[in-house]
Amino acid sequence: MNILLLGSGGREHALALKMSQSTLCGQLFIAPGNAGTAQCGKNINMGVSDFEKIKSFCLDNAIDIVIPGSEEALVNGIYDFFKKDAALQHIPVMGPSQEGAQLEGSKAYAKLFMERNNIPTAAYREFNADNYEEGVAYIQQHSLPIVLKADGLAAGKGVVIVDSSEEAIAEFEQMIKSAKFGDASKTVVIEEFLTGIELSVFAITDGHSYKILPEAKDYKRIGEGDQGLNTGGMGAVSPVPFADHIFMKKVEEQVIRPTIAGLSKEGIVYNGFVFFGLINVGGEPFVIEYNCRMGDPETEVVMPRLKNDLLELFNAVASGKLSEQTIYADERAAATVMLVSKGYPEAYEKNKVISGIPAPAHDQVVFHAGTRQEGSEVLTNGGRVLAITSLAANLSMALAHSVQTAEQIAFDGKTYRRDIGYEFV
Repeated sequence: MNILLLGSGGREHALALKMSQSTLCGQLFIAPGNAGTAQCGKNINMGVSDFEKIKSFCLDNAIDIVIPGSEEALVNGIYDFFKKDAALQHIPVMGPSQEGAQLEGSKAYAKLFMERNNIPTAAYREFNADNYEEGVAYIQQHSLPIVLKADGLAAGKGVVIVDSSEEAIAEFEQMIKSAKFGDASKTVVIEEFLTGIELSVFAITDGHSYKILPEAKDYKRIGEGDQGLNTGGMGAVSPVPFADHIFMKKVEEQVIRPTIAGLSKEGIVYNGFVFFGLINVGGEPFVIEYNCRMGDPETEVVMPRLKNDLLELFNAVASGKLSEQTIYADERAAATVMLVSKGYPEAYEKNKVISGIPAPAHDQVVFHAGTRQEGSEVLTNGGRVLAITSLAANLSMALAHSVQTAEQIAFDGKTYRRDIGYEFV
């Protein structure tokens, strides 16, 4: 199979490495890719939402399947673009239709979907410029803390949790009246704060049947002990110790099954990954958010634990035969430590020379996130730079191995957390 993978982060390197290990893998192209994906296939200088350029590339290179790594292309409608084009409609796209991608693209859409399908989630209301004053009044009488979410995509930064009504009203005004998150915050979802511990659960679906992949927990805060600003993710662990058989049975029965059944019943075309951002509240799962693709950095712990051939799973999705597949997971624990640039998640510098990256081993891989190759040198090219994933008999050993490698790798301004998975080790 000739494959086109769209994206440039650690998630895409993890997917690229997994697909490159398949006996079904012919030529693997990654657009635009990074210094790590270049070791798995061929990087192509092409934007993930440049659909006309993607079309030409697919036809010129006899592409058999397209894998959008991030949400951008999916929310912009790449699935529909392929389906509506006679020259492209034979090429499967591993992702939902543009409507299905609204589960991630619009918080309000996702909340209404959950309401219709009786899926547990926090109570909420949505507001925009037309009912702004009503929103202010709603905040004033709301219990604290209070959660405000930009309705649209805001690069993982559109969620604010505040402890006072005054602060909430100020944030609400900034979102709607001052476009704090651009068009993403034209509509704001205000919801109750749920107290519990979060985790990410992943399924792959052909729109009717589904298979559950290994779960993970990521760590968003920049500082140890979950302090400081929110980031795109400073690390992840898998498995999640509290996600035992009893809890995961509830997740499947109360969340996953009704989600897939709801998509099917409502005629929403959905192929590929579903990311369930969950919170465990006293042993009960509630949905915080849906994503229409794999998470990052969760992919960097899930893919190394997935023992299946990923391309076989994708073929089963494309042919509607996913129900015939069985998921196999490595029994070992995985821990990812993310190396980030100084200043991240705010302003940071690029083009710092990286040294000391070890070769992949049976129990460790260094996934590239924000890197680029220049001659023989690998340079930093983003806020999140490298994701070090180690596998071991337990989380404590896996984390220790990742931290040891984090200390070996060098670049100017290197920052990382040493306490990923701290609740469990």
